[in-house]
Amino acid sequence: MNKPKKISKSEHSLAGRALFWSALFAAIVIPIIFAAMSPLLAWRSPVYIVACFAGVIGLGLLLLQPLLIGGYLPGLPKQITRRAHPCVGVMLVVAVIIHIIGLWTTSPPDVIDALTFSSPTPFSNWGVVAMWSLFATMALAIFRRRLQLRARNWRMAHSLLALVIVIGTVVHAILIEGVMETVSKVTLCVLVVIATMKLIFSSKFFSNLRFSSKR
Repeated sequence: MNKPKKISKSEHSLAGRALFWSALFAAIVIPIIFAAMSPLLAWRSPVYIVACFAGVIGLGLLLLQPLLIGGYLPGLPKQITRRAHPCVGVMLVVAVIIHIIGLWTTSPPDVIDALTFSSPTPFSNWGVVAMWSLFATMALAIFRRRLQLRARNWRMAHSLLALVIVIGTVVHAILIEGVMETVSKVTLCVLVVIATMKLIFSSKFFSNLRFSSKR
């Protein structure tokens, strides 16, 4: 009898990579597909629809950020993922701006209430906190050299702001009963939290902080 062929380490690695990328693709794309099928989009203006999808896409981009900076994307060199991290950050900021402008165009009073924390809907406050934290992160990255921040202080500030962004965005998304389908939305939110926590509390991350403080 012929012995069963053993799976080599390279084949096992390729299968693992394919599974990871397939799962990541599904986690980001499936919520978008379900959102496109939402009956709540019927009779809505194009501006409102664009604003909704900007929010959905922004949530998907938020998942990529810790995976990029942490080097958790199999098959991609860390040099590439670290360079892609700020680019995706810019895309995230753009998505949020489009989201806010779209909502402002369709209903300015609601946006004003949200920005002034006077909205009767709790999800608005969480979204606004996440938005300002995201803008603060971008400003901190732009003016980092002018502020002459040490690497350790920069990483700590960036991590704290990222944590606020994730918490605010996830609570904001979960509380909204909007175009996103519930199961795929919650799954994506959970993955965002897990990826962020893994990055922030990983021993490698904190060892980098300790190394940066000695420089």
